[in-house]
Amino acid sequence: MQNYLLRNINIVNEGKTFVSDVLLKHGRIEKIAPSIASPFLAKEINGEGKYLLPGVIDDQVHFREPGLTHKGTIYSESRAAVAGGITSYMEMPNTLPNALTLDLLEDKYRIAARSSLANYSFFMGTSNENAEEALKVNEHKQDICGIKIFMGSSTGNMLVDNFLTLDKLFRESESLIATHCEDEKMIRANYERLKRVKKELDPADHPIIRNEEVCFESSFAAIQFAQKYNSRLHILHVSTARELQLFSNMLPLKDKRITAEACVHHLHFTANDYGNLGYLIKCNPAIKEAHNREALWQGLLDDRLDLIATDHAPHLLLEKQPPYEQAHSGMPLVQHSLMLMLYYYKQGKISLEKIVEKMSHAVATCFSIRNRGFIREGYMADLVIVDMDRGFVAEKENIVYKCGWSPLEGFRFPTSVSHTFVNGCLVYHNPGRQYGIGQWDESSKGRRLSFDR
Repeated sequence: MQNYLLRNINIVNEGKTFVSDVLLKHGRIEKIAPSIASPFLAKEINGEGKYLLPGVIDDQVHFREPGLTHKGTIYSESRAAVAGGITSYMEMPNTLPNALTLDLLEDKYRIAARSSLANYSFFMGTSNENAEEALKVNEHKQDICGIKIFMGSSTGNMLVDNFLTLDKLFRESESLIATHCEDEKMIRANYERLKRVKKELDPADHPIIRNEEVCFESSFAAIQFAQKYNSRLHILHVSTARELQLFSNMLPLKDKRITAEACVHHLHFTANDYGNLGYLIKCNPAIKEAHNREALWQGLLDDRLDLIATDHAPHLLLEKQPPYEQAHSGMPLVQHSLMLMLYYYKQGKISLEKIVEKMSHAVATCFSIRNRGFIREGYMADLVIVDMDRGFVAEKENIVYKCGWSPLEGFRFPTSVSHTFVNGCLVYHNPGRQYGIGQWDESSKGRRLSFDR
């Protein structure tokens, strides 16, 4: 394995930004010091003026393999993630077949072992009928990120709305429980109510059907279960101002039993964008009115919301067309999530240190990921170098997603990724060419994440 010496680079890590050298050896961070003597067989990279961040860890993605590979594969979407500075991800179980057994879950791990360019973990799926099987994850909690409960509808047979099943899962799970919180009965009632007055629905109806109350009631129910049994609960993609009253910043993250996240699209888009983007930004939970976005930013900055994710969910463009009932929900985001947050840094909305905290440190802490998420000696060398002065416009020519489109097409980003290291391997390097069309080393694959539990 090639070793690297990064010279005079701005390190953003654990609340500080400082200039230093960093030596990467045998896949790990060997040394961090102001001046490191050049060792034998280490390739030097001049980091002057550039910024070194711990690789982003995305705890919520849908890479579509197996069964939905016309949308994306573990290889294609992990490649897009690496181009965007994401070095590790946790993928959801609503593939086909749904990952509702340990054998099906391990099938996904085998696919990733031979094809993923980033490090990986996969959630165990749940249904109203598979509680006993899902709870087998208790025996594997050091090498599986957790179990996923869809409390709102999803692909296949993964809606869990039976309170006896929910009670059992929360009572007996020793693993982290991640929930998609939307009340399915309320969604259906809102839909029927709207259909009585409108013959054809349009994109702007989505946040009416999946409104604030739908999210709040479901999140409140999940928290009640978690508090009843002291379960380790993580609520995914919080999208409303009202839900923020359910979360606290009174404890350090490592001591929290209930955590929550914001997703980049809920921090960027509002309901006003349906007019231009239509079903391209249809997702669950829905993008809502602007006051929710502002509240999410406040909750992120004051630590009621603990981390930032993408909920990356690619579809073909033809699958994002009307009518409302047939337009698929979800959008591709992993290639641009870090760049979008750096845009808001340039706008003065958030600090570099806070971005690193919410996209790397906090994810590692929240999930107890072993030896990743920080720039520390001895940790795995999952790192991203950012050029703060070389921007780009998102265009079809530089989009890496298999689906070939992005809701951010035409958006000008002020920064770009120049290098992405995964386990010390320089997987992606853009030496100044068009963003996204850089140099790739795909000889080394990502590794299965492990957890200190």
